[in-house]
Amino acid sequence: MKTLVLILILISFSFSSSQYTFLVNKYDKEIDLEAKIIAKIANSSLRENIKLFIPNITSVEKKVYSKYFILTNTCAESNFVFVKNNMGNITNCSAENKLFFTNNYRKLLSDKKFFGAFFWNKSRPNIVFIKTRLKKRHIKLPKNYDQFVEDFDER
Repeated sequence: MKTLVLILILISFSFSSSQYTFLVNKYDKEIDLEAKIIAKIANSSLRENIKLFIPNITSVEKKVYSKYFILTNTCAESNFVFVKNNMGNITNCSAENKLFFTNNYRKLLSDKKFFGAFFWNKSRPNIVFIKTRLKKRHIKLPKNYDQFVEDFDER
């Protein structure tokens, strides 16, 4: 009888633990979608191999992003920097020969270092590029990105 109860408990634990794996998979899929979009943007913006730097990258993000990019450990080694919400200013990172992209719309508007942003709003992905910054950095995007280019007056 004890063995039967023990077997039932073990079976119960194995089923209940598998119910929570969907949370991890969903998170991976969201990061994977983000990585694919950033990869398309980076490849369209730069005509060379992308060396991506993401400050404070998590191990899950590192695993997903490494499928699409060569990841660097420092900003100095990179040519494309993707700054996430949780980061403050990257003052120790020179903007020379690098493109800066963010996932924070406010950061895009307030910091001229960034030429564009990819962010979620009401569960929908949004992409925004600022026209004057694209011209300043000599970034020529394909025509299918024209719908995401906004003309802000930056004085």
